[in-house]
Amino acid sequence: MIRMQLHFELDYLVKDARASLLFNVQPAVTALQQVAQERMELTPGSTWHEREVPGSSNRLISVKAPAGRFHLTYEAEVAAQPVLEPTSPLAEADVAGLPHDVLLYLMPSRYCESDRLINFAEATFGHLPSGYARVVAVRDWVRKKLRYASSGSTTRTSAVETLTDRVGVCRDFAHVMIALCRALSIPARYVTGTDFGADAGKPMDFHAYVEVWLGQRWYVFDPSGLGIPMGYLRIGTGRDAADVPYAMLFGDVTSDYAPLVRVKAVEGPGLELPRHVEEALSTA
Repeated sequence: MIRMQLHFELDYLVKDARASLLFNVQPAVTALQQVAQERMELTPGSTWHEREVPGSSNRLISVKAPAGRFHLTYEAEVAAQPVLEPTSPLAEADVAGLPHDVLLYLMPSRYCESDRLINFAEATFGHLPSGYARVVAVRDWVRKKLRYASSGSTTRTSAVETLTDRVGVCRDFAHVMIALCRALSIPARYVTGTDFGADAGKPMDFHAYVEVWLGQRWYVFDPSGLGIPMGYLRIGTGRDAADVPYAMLFGDVTSDYAPLVRVKAVEGPGLELPRHVEEALSTA
């Protein structure tokens, strides 16, 4: 079991008292991930409530904040039990036999225009043996071909645009890998968490990575290669970034501050520290 302590802080300027804010920063509660000791503080005190997105494990905090400076602090302790499995038996699933809730992740979406990449994906990866190794080849290709740069894209950049510019951040790396996998008829989805284990010279941040359906479950892949995937705790899951931003702002609300993100692995008897693994990793 892995146990992690989370601490997030977000700051906004609310210019209109009619504005509303939705936050997706609470870790998901799943069969492999449990959340305890949650604490949320809003300054100034504001009306809020929690809601879960139907058909998902995404937990939203809905806030009605007064005009002025607004600050959110969220803390929690999360216990996770990632599953490690041999990679060789993991095959690509027959589309006709996919569970109905997986089919959604074969379709093109706002930032993952897989229907525009079918010829490219087949030419680049179609000759490879199908299965886990082909998905790794897609991941490694994205990691090699794209350059990580915080100024290389915007929140409106799509997978096709990133493939043209060959630069972006973790969300762009994830969108490209997802679009390529879907173009190969492999279900893939977008997951948000934190970049645990990233370069110590970089401030800790929220993070985006990929899950791919192989065999009978979802497996984690991180095309950006920023951190230690075993330490990524699931926050939001969706088709692409449009489904799971950490903040959705409605009305005249702005922010000049980057989020403050702190994640610490807890040490103790019976607890494992996140590490890089060669096995297939599943957290779903």
